[in-house]
Amino acid sequence: MHPVRWLRRAPYLAVLAAACAASFGLAWAWAAVMPMAYLDPEYPVWRAKLALLQRCDLGEVLIVGDSRAAVDVVPAMLPMPVTNLAVGGGMPVEAYLAVARALSCPAPPRRVVISLDAAHFMLPDLFWERSVKYGFVTPADLALLDQIAAQTGDASLAQAKRPDGLPAGLRGWLYARHFPPLYAASLLKGVLLSRLWQNRATFAATLASHGQYFFGRDAGSSTVAAEGHLAGFLPLPVLDRYFDRLLALLASRGIPAWFIAMPLNQTTVRAVRPEVRAAFAAYLQNYAARYANFQVVGPVMPAWPDRYFGDEFSHLNPPGAALLSRRFGACLQALLSQGPAAACVPAQAPPPADLHPASAVLQ
Repeated sequence: MHPVRWLRRAPYLAVLAAACAASFGLAWAWAAVMPMAYLDPEYPVWRAKLALLQRCDLGEVLIVGDSRAAVDVVPAMLPMPVTNLAVGGGMPVEAYLAVARALSCPAPPRRVVISLDAAHFMLPDLFWERSVKYGFVTPADLALLDQIAAQTGDASLAQAKRPDGLPAGLRGWLYARHFPPLYAASLLKGVLLSRLWQNRATFAATLASHGQYFFGRDAGSSTVAAEGHLAGFLPLPVLDRYFDRLLALLASRGIPAWFIAMPLNQTTVRAVRPEVRAAFAAYLQNYAARYANFQVVGPVMPAWPDRYFGDEFSHLNPPGAALLSRRFGACLQALLSQGPAAACVPAQAPPPADLHPASAVLQ
């Protein structure tokens, strides 16, 4: 371009560049300050669980795990103070981080219930899209993940589901600072304040329920969930290492830990390969043999009638969660009073007519 023409256009280009920088800066400020206004409806649930951790509002028993535990166990229906910190897509990583933070509280929980399905030992799921994006996993946590990935030779959690070419550390730094391009889809869907009030209501409701929330509320589901599609059971080395760290941490503090699996719909259980169920059970029992404080309570893939499930992922619907929670509470009482000798199966299949008016409180 001719120098004279360039000089004539320079003021225009400078104004354009300044306008672009200001627009990007405003977008970045909005993304950082107002995540409740634009992020997905599950975001306030995670923030509520973080708030419970920060307040050390944990009760006597802490529940960690994946979305089935988050949905199926209703603390309000249990006979002792319980907080449910299980999260959607939760793996041993999130369980370890939740427990590590909980144990730094002045009055940490006296018992921990772990509930993870087989697939969440094998697949990264939505680690970046939820755990990191929603602030549950911090840059410091990612530094530990880098160390464990190097030790195990397993970088399975380093990349997002949709590869973006960013190094994990840089991606984590950008997520922590709400870099707008990483939130573009949410910013477009959550126009201005369209999600703010509903997200605030969800946040308040999750705090009030001590971490429990629902996904589907259908009157039954016969869809085969993830377990029914597994060809085998082989944990990712990085997730196995986090599970070991979780149990070692609890053992070092002398805190009993119980693994209690949530029920699956019968359609899924029929589709599960026997070798998958056997390998998962053997994996957990191996850890029970290594850690005296760890006990597997009940079967690892209990089957319930399809009518108790609210969606295709084998989350219980409100009547199913009410029934499970009553049994779960009775089991916890037995474990607390009798210790490892207690015989209880909280997810034993219910008889056909085993519904109770108490389920109405969850409707």
